Amino acid sequence: MHLISIRYLRADAAIYPDVAEQIEVWYRVVRDASWQSLQDIREIYPSADTVGNFTVFNIKGNGYRLIVDIEYETQTIYYKYFLTHAQYDKGRWKNNPYF
Repeated sequence: MHLISIRYLRADAAIYPDVAEQIEVWYRVVRDASWQSLQDIREIYPSADTVGNFTVFNIKGNGYRLIVDIEYETQTIYYKYFLTHAQYDKGRWKNNPYF
């Protein structure tokens, strides 16, 4: 898979130094993956879920949410948001027109 905007993900996650390693591990997994569906993702990330048009990953237990858009046909992941659990629960990210 090809991740669009890894530098933005790293910049957003840098606010929370306790997740740097988890983000890099996630990125390495994504880079080597060739997912065709959510079912494929759940083989590695069982708690991943589809919310609207986005896929949501739990990072560092349940403390953070990584929200992406996945285009399986082109094997492309578009980074959207990296949020704390509390920010995620507020739901402002759902105002994205693509949601």
